[in-house]
Amino acid sequence: MVFTFGTPLSYGIFREPFSEAFGISSVALSGVFAIMLFTFFIGSGLVGVFGARFRARVMLLVCSLATAAVAPSLYFTNSLAGLAVVFAVLGLALGTVFVLIASVVPRWFERRRGAATGLIFVGNGLGLFVLPPIWQRAIATVGVRRGFLIIMSVTTVAFLLAALVCRRPQWAAQSSATAGELLEWLARLGGTRTFQLLFVGMALSFAWYQLLAAYAVDLFVARGLTAASASTAFGLIGGVSIISRIGSGYLADIMGSRRAFLASLVCAAVGIALLFVPVFSALPVAIFLIGLGLGGTATLYIPLLMGIYSPEKDTAIVGVFNVAIGVTALAMPPLGTASVAYTDGFTIAILLTFLATVVGLWAIAVGTAR
Repeated sequence: MVFTFGTPLSYGIFREPFSEAFGISSVALSGVFAIMLFTFFIGSGLVGVFGARFRARVMLLVCSLATAAVAPSLYFTNSLAGLAVVFAVLGLALGTVFVLIASVVPRWFERRRGAATGLIFVGNGLGLFVLPPIWQRAIATVGVRRGFLIIMSVTTVAFLLAALVCRRPQWAAQSSATAGELLEWLARLGGTRTFQLLFVGMALSFAWYQLLAAYAVDLFVARGLTAASASTAFGLIGGVSIISRIGSGYLADIMGSRRAFLASLVCAAVGIALLFVPVFSALPVAIFLIGLGLGGTATLYIPLLMGIYSPEKDTAIVGVFNVAIGVTALAMPPLGTASVAYTDGFTIAILLTFLATVVGLWAIAVGTAR
């Protein structure tokens, strides 16, 4: 789980060095990274929906082979189209690993599912904490191509190890639905008001972070940090989220996944609002609150969904809502980059991030109201 979210959400660090290494504009590269997020969320979501009948171990092995294949790929491409293919494959592999682990591990737990999910999602928080500065250090030290090769090679090993141990419990029912039956199920699901609101709400509950990741490092530099310190500060959002990933899981077992999820979004909204304050002293508080919000929402959306829908379709449920997250992921990196580039400031970008959080909060609250 460390290597699933950590790499695709480090795209704000990739932009400048990749632009220099390949001679491609940062705005064009933001489109490449949007494709990566699209396949990370939507592509892997579709794999989750229609691959629910296959063994998790086999699918994880395929993903590790895919990361092994892309590891040396930057030595063989210099074009925008080539980079788009590389990052599309990478996003699909990383996203599929996330969907599999995130949907299979909670099936082992009934009474303490929130706490167990929080513990496994610590891996995501750790990845968001350590991988941005690791990518920044690797690229600065050995260059774009060699840094990419090294980190992707380590990722491949991690996925191979996961493939050895990840499996559904023998007592858990597994979906045996055909593709046609799944399509009928999706059609029925899409016609309900609850699903429609949750689809929009989940998309926006992650869109705010996708937006933030596009400009956060540049914002922190503008507030007085060095490039290395800004990367570390962005990673601290993921570091703080480790605390909330564990805490929110236990909190969900006590007060319910819905209340804990909504409280996490409120924390994120308050933290983003503090980014409007140009005083440097407000920045640590904003990072802390955003980290709390990120960890809670990223951890609790799966227990929330499994409390509403049948856990028998575990990967299908996670996959469907990964598609929702992917819809916004396609637009967020270019939107975040362009809003800064064409306004020569961060006010509009922060406003868009705040609005995404608030509207997502409203949709989830209304969609889950009983």
